[in-house]
Amino acid sequence: MREKYLIHCPGCGRSFPDHYTLDCPSGCDALLRTVYAERRLPLRSLPGVFRYKEWLPVEGHLRVDAGPVSYASEGLARELGLSHLTVTFSGYWPERGGRMETCSFKELEAQPTVLRLREKGAGVIQVSSAGNTGRAFCQASALTGAPVVVVVPASAADRLWTTVEPPNVCLITVDGDYSDSIAFGREVCSIPGIVPEGGAKNVARRDGMGTVVLDGTLSAGRLPDSYFQAVGSGTGAIAAWEAAERLIADGRFGTRLPALHLSQNLPFVPMVRAWEAGRRDILPAEDMPDVEASISRVYADVLTNRHPPWGVRGGVYDALAASGGRVYAVGNDDARSAGRLFAETEEIDLDPAAAVAVASLLRAAEEGLVGPDERILLNVTGGGYARAAEDLDRYPVEPYLRVRAGEAFAGDVRDAVRGWLSEQGVAVRA
Repeated sequence: MREKYLIHCPGCGRSFPDHYTLDCPSGCDALLRTVYAERRLPLRSLPGVFRYKEWLPVEGHLRVDAGPVSYASEGLARELGLSHLTVTFSGYWPERGGRMETCSFKELEAQPTVLRLREKGAGVIQVSSAGNTGRAFCQASALTGAPVVVVVPASAADRLWTTVEPPNVCLITVDGDYSDSIAFGREVCSIPGIVPEGGAKNVARRDGMGTVVLDGTLSAGRLPDSYFQAVGSGTGAIAAWEAAERLIADGRFGTRLPALHLSQNLPFVPMVRAWEAGRRDILPAEDMPDVEASISRVYADVLTNRHPPWGVRGGVYDALAASGGRVYAVGNDDARSAGRLFAETEEIDLDPAAAVAVASLLRAAEEGLVGPDERILLNVTGGGYARAAEDLDRYPVEPYLRVRAGEAFAGDVRDAVRGWLSEQGVAVRA
């Protein structure tokens, strides 16, 4: 293979060059994957996530020192009676080398996605978010100058901030929930020159998040037996599965996939219900009853995606099945308690979603679902907010537009976005 990588469709088996391709040209209902020429993981002397550049779908790199950091836990491991617990932390924790100034692992997705789009000349990216992903893309925009359109629920607007001023962000708030933001963002992409970042379909997002498994495995010297993460869309779990398969093919880190231990926050647990019922489909009536009330009651609301890539070929269901995984439904009190325990034993505060993952690990250890000598990787997807508040400036991202849920993308609203786009001066080649 002469190219650094090709895009591969597991549905029809075709491989082809990348043109910021999100869907199979043959129309397959499958998540496309990257296939890299380098089968053995090469490391580069680059900052942050770009240490793993050869397994990212980009040619260049950004000078941003924000990547996952991994270490062998002592305090939490001792508390749980675990001999080999590796924590991979994505957030702000300078003493451990954690430099994600937005305190979220979403920076692992945003950096390669922004760079891939720039290299492919596809246009201006649009992101719909419950908050953390939007903040990460605003930060990437602030650091690189790349314009972005971010659509979030109005209730999440206060999560949109950066640590340097972001002059090229068009923030649209929707008076509704995450799904309303996704629907409105889809309409925004009807303007030529604005393209969807693609969510789980975007191989740059998945391969960026997959660096968690690469980093944790290199730190421990081998693939983990079990991998713990809280999931909203489950894209991170798919990324973990794919990264583990690449490491197995590398030949130096083990031959068995880690079992995925995935957790959601009660009472909104659609993937937990579908998995326990043995279904590839998520049925709204059975898996998301009283959906709006359920979403309003969770502790970690970034885990409330109504349309996760569950049953699609190569999606979360397949990742769980291939790895022999488990799912956990975690209550709010258990998550808060787990977050406090982590802060006491590891001395850093957690994002609520990361606290849900810690709670699932506590349960697995207490119930003997993992053994004391198992090699375990805990993906801490966010933390260090208190420390970041002490050290860093914070610039709120002000809304460019405010719209109602279900409002038509037409008239003055559409003209306002077109006007913003015309000011960006972005050359669009595709």
